[in-house]
Amino acid sequence: MKATGIVRRIDDLGRVVIPKEIRRTMKIREGTPLEIYTGTSGEVIFKKYSPVGELVGFAEDYAEALAKSTEQTAAICDEDTVIAAAGPNKKELLHKNISEALLTLIKDRVKYTGDKGVVAVDGSGLTISVAYPIISNGDVGGAVFLANTTGEKPNDTEIKLVLAATEFLGRQMED
Repeated sequence: MKATGIVRRIDDLGRVVIPKEIRRTMKIREGTPLEIYTGTSGEVIFKKYSPVGELVGFAEDYAEALAKSTEQTAAICDEDTVIAAAGPNKKELLHKNISEALLTLIKDRVKYTGDKGVVAVDGSGLTISVAYPIISNGDVGGAVFLANTTGEKPNDTEIKLVLAATEFLGRQMED
């Protein structure tokens, strides 16, 4: 844990304001769900909640299956980071922050099929060939995507496989 030197008081309704600098750095926006933890030494810890992050085991298995069947790099992300990746360029994606362009696709619920050269992770050199948002109970939680270094467009089978993955993971999040 890193100390910030910022002190805030709790108001009479039990609320505390998270400073703007921390919200901006951590990409916490209005409506962002936070999980609250307590430590053994009296700490209160806020952590961004990721419903997709709860499915890491499923996500890893699904990314592996997608990568094998498409021979591309397959990845699953929440609205911040890539939580699972498999395939030839997995190390360039796994646990890295997603690009602003990918975040925009997710938030706008775009079913993207590689026509604009969207980069998956800034600095990775991998462009997305197909990306679909994961939707659960009407909320967007992340995306499943295939990425490559060639800018190759997806075929119909790859698009259907990614769609199936998003449907499956969305249903898992509902349970």
